Amino acid sequence: MLKNKYVPGDGSIHQKQGVPMFLILLLAALLLCLPAAYCQKELADSLTHKLLTEKTDTGRIILLNQIAAACQIFNPDSSLVLLQKSLDRSRALGYRNGENKALKIMANTFIMVGNYPRALELHLQLLKSEEKENNLYEVAEAYISMGSVYVLQEQYREGLQYYLRADSIISAQRFGDLRLYTSLNLGDLYDRLNILDSSFSYFSQALQLAGDMHDSSFMAASKVGLGDCYLKIGRYDTALRYFQEVLPSLKKAGDEDMLCETTLDLAKLYERKLVADSAAYYAGWSLELAKKDGYQSRQLDAVQFLSDHYKNLKNIDSAFLFMNQVKALSDSIDSREKIRQIQVLSTNEKLRELQVEEARKRAEEERRQQLQLLLIGAIIPGIFLVTLLLSRIRIHIGFIKLLGILSLLIFFEYLTLLLHPIVVEFTHHTPVYEILIFVAIAALLIPTHHRVEHWFIGRLTQRKASHGNQNIKLKIQQLKAKKPGDHPETGR
Repeated sequence: MLKNKYVPGDGSIHQKQGVPMFLILLLAALLLCLPAAYCQKELADSLTHKLLTEKTDTGRIILLNQIAAACQIFNPDSSLVLLQKSLDRSRALGYRNGENKALKIMANTFIMVGNYPRALELHLQLLKSEEKENNLYEVAEAYISMGSVYVLQEQYREGLQYYLRADSIISAQRFGDLRLYTSLNLGDLYDRLNILDSSFSYFSQALQLAGDMHDSSFMAASKVGLGDCYLKIGRYDTALRYFQEVLPSLKKAGDEDMLCETTLDLAKLYERKLVADSAAYYAGWSLELAKKDGYQSRQLDAVQFLSDHYKNLKNIDSAFLFMNQVKALSDSIDSREKIRQIQVLSTNEKLRELQVEEARKRAEEERRQQLQLLLIGAIIPGIFLVTLLLSRIRIHIGFIKLLGILSLLIFFEYLTLLLHPIVVEFTHHTPVYEILIFVAIAALLIPTHHRVEHWFIGRLTQRKASHGNQNIKLKIQQLKAKKPGDHPETGR
């Protein structure tokens, strides 16, 4: 059975003790050698320095996601904390691309630490978001990821549903690069379900695609899968040919995990052919590689095979020796599983505390912004009232116009603050559409302001003219009331 599966768009390798390796083909060297992990740490440090000088919100979100992806291998807890910050900020800004990227990396990080339910939940959120945006490529990726999470939990029928959904989208849209991934995954899953005709078909398809792409890693995975199929139906010579073909390329590539699997498959093949020495040799080779690289699940498979092998040969001493190793490894894996569960709970608690703190800060920020908006909302009618009061005294019309312009500008900025979140959500953070909408609002406000200003100045001019006419009339009446012989000053 092929024990390697790949999910595109990731960049990480995931392992569950007692369950086959997951996503091994993309960056296997990242875990197989320390220098690669060291490079990831250097990359994370470099990106962290950039984050200190980055001023824009979207730029900081992009850097947070990149740092988290770099930390994913050697420090998944820190990666999850950074991703939670990125996720919160992206949602606060309505930055959908940043949110989706954080969800994808976070889900795959949870797979690494073995928190499969949380990984599935995040992939489901990502799927809904990508479906809303009609991003079919990303939708297909999400389906592949969700199917792989189910397979890791040995829920093969559920995983098959998601693989087939991804495959239907890939076929309809002709996403050629994704076709290889679904072919390998479906071949592996049908192999697990012992539906060998379908498994053979998908592995053959994967081999052809990998050959067209000249990808030796995928070609090796496809050949191992085909070898498993031939081994199960008893075509040992054909299976042997496929297994022996991939051994040199796996050794050259340093892919020791798949080498562990292939050598153990060869041991099973030779045991069925009743070649006991070769069976023991290849099983021992698999065990040696697994011990060197710390693959406990691979060690368990190898010692279980050797225990049964020597038991069948009536070699009681060797069978007993390997039986003890089986028990020791099983206990160790169970212990590590318990530790992993504790770590999962600890990580969940850290993220919960971070979410609570972020929610508190966001509530304080929203309250502060609401108070500022209320203050600005009170200032706008206040300026209008001041203008009315000033209109009752002798004041230059230019000053009235200046107050009108100031009130218009403040009102426009006030509308911008109020409408910006709605506009961003409506335009999906597209700057061109945002500018067009706010220009349209300004185009409506300016003519309205001119009309109000014209009306107000007209009323003001009319009032001043009315006051002037009344003063003239009053003087005329006073002159008419004077007698002809009256002194102009005393009236006598």
